[in-house]
Amino acid sequence: MRKWILALAAMTLLAAACAAETPSADGETPTGSPSEELTAADCAAQNEASFFETGNLTVGTDMDFMFPPWILRRDPTSGKGFESAIAYEVASRMGFSDSEVTWVSVPFNSSYAPGAKDFDFDINNISVTEEREKVVDFSDSYYDLTQALMVLKGSPIEHATTMEEIKDAIFGAQIGTTSLTFINTVIQPSKDPKVFDSTSDAKAALRNGKVDGLVLDLPTAYFEAYINTPNGALVGQFPSAGEHLGLLFEDGSPLVDCANLALSEMTADGTLKQLQDKWLSDYLAVPVIQ
Repeated sequence: MRKWILALAAMTLLAAACAAETPSADGETPTGSPSEELTAADCAAQNEASFFETGNLTVGTDMDFMFPPWILRRDPTSGKGFESAIAYEVASRMGFSDSEVTWVSVPFNSSYAPGAKDFDFDINNISVTEEREKVVDFSDSYYDLTQALMVLKGSPIEHATTMEEIKDAIFGAQIGTTSLTFINTVIQPSKDPKVFDSTSDAKAALRNGKVDGLVLDLPTAYFEAYINTPNGALVGQFPSAGEHLGLLFEDGSPLVDCANLALSEMTADGTLKQLQDKWLSDYLAVPVIQ
């Protein structure tokens, strides 16, 4: 019996060895063990020479316009606020400690301009558009966005529930934003919108009665209407137009793949949803303007 068992074991080992050497359908010989799946950290290590500064991850954001829920207390290094938390989580999965993350100020309107970048990626509430993708690269979505309408209390359109009720209003938005595009292509008001260099300028126009309402992304509109603007009111959010936010990279950057691996990992283990729920849930329970 012992001889029979040994013979059987030998045959089993021989069969396993033969199977390991059997060519695959594409003619390649398997190694006998599946290769490990590439991680964000692996990708970053393979592309070490592509980082703006060796040994560090350089992250851009517009430091003149930082506000909740994206970044708290105007301090991106705190890790508090949705986009600050996202940046540090992506950095961690790419193999960087918090102390190896450097923040630089990048004006919003210049972040997606053509040319070389002095950052590895920019995170600044930047929506992915076909026009922007012609000159810069974006990661996969880290948040799917809707637009919303804020006014001052007492406005004739404060309680509007349909697009038809707001058609004759004068809207304001920052130049170069998807909010401005949304006004022109979706709302299509009877009067041309007012265009401003910044959201702060648009808010001043609202306070001074030069516009009837501002179109902003929903979390920003919520913050501005309920927290940052005296007498502000949030009319509602608009139906989704398929808009989403992405990390912005220099055109052709191989680091896009590394960030996408990090975001994929965050989606798979629930971290991305946890961060969305933690920082954005209070801002999203808003009626829809049909």
